[in-house]
Amino acid sequence: MLQKKIEKIEKFLLKESKKRGFNSIVFGLSGGIDSAVVGYFCNKVFKKKARAFIMPSTFSNPKNTDDAINFAKSIGLYYEVIDIGKFQDDFASISHLKEDSKDLHRIGNFIARIRMAILYDKSYLHNALVIGTSNKSELMLGYGTLYGDMACAINPIGNIYKSEIFEIAKHIGIPKYIIDKKPSADLFEGQSDEYDLGYSYEMIDKLLVQIDSNLSKKHLLKKGFEREFIESIQNRIKNNRFKSKMPKIAKV
Repeated sequence: MLQKKIEKIEKFLLKESKKRGFNSIVFGLSGGIDSAVVGYFCNKVFKKKARAFIMPSTFSNPKNTDDAINFAKSIGLYYEVIDIGKFQDDFASISHLKEDSKDLHRIGNFIARIRMAILYDKSYLHNALVIGTSNKSELMLGYGTLYGDMACAINPIGNIYKSEIFEIAKHIGIPKYIIDKKPSADLFEGQSDEYDLGYSYEMIDKLLVQIDSNLSKKHLLKKGFEREFIESIQNRIKNNRFKSKMPKIAKV
């Protein structure tokens, strides 16, 4: 089952890039598990035509940058490090941002969009396709920045739940120092995915699988999920659904 998914990912990357007329790709490498898995497949499929960009911000944990570099070196993946701290600092200054929760998320969104702007610039420079690194759990929950980390041309892991990403990572030999890391977008100091979401990915994915099968709240309760948990996840999906839609165009 796992091997079939791996083969499908590789075929998808090759087929969809060729369909769009590209044989080179670019993507962001963060030092986290999702981008490492994508990096592994991109390097395997595109070899020297794959380019990874590591883009630490002022808030980034230096260990994540080191992990990204070490991972790229270990598989022979081309990489560049681009420090985006100055962009972040300038934005914080001109926007008069404070260190409260809302402003931290504003900075986080800005960082995600700067990274994507850089990737699309590199895409133009190298005539390369931008590859996404968001997993299915994140996409269903809308846990990402619109026109930021969610923006891409094709996404090889967008139909794979986070808990499955861990299984694939172990199978293909992603280093333990990346697999064991607490999931985080590294958008601001101390940020973690599971703190933001309120639940572990293991819990969330079990529910998302059932929601994706169109089970009603009544059936979810019968399966033993807590009402508060169900409503929290369903509300998040509902409130963020707009992120997965193309802009509505007026019919005139």
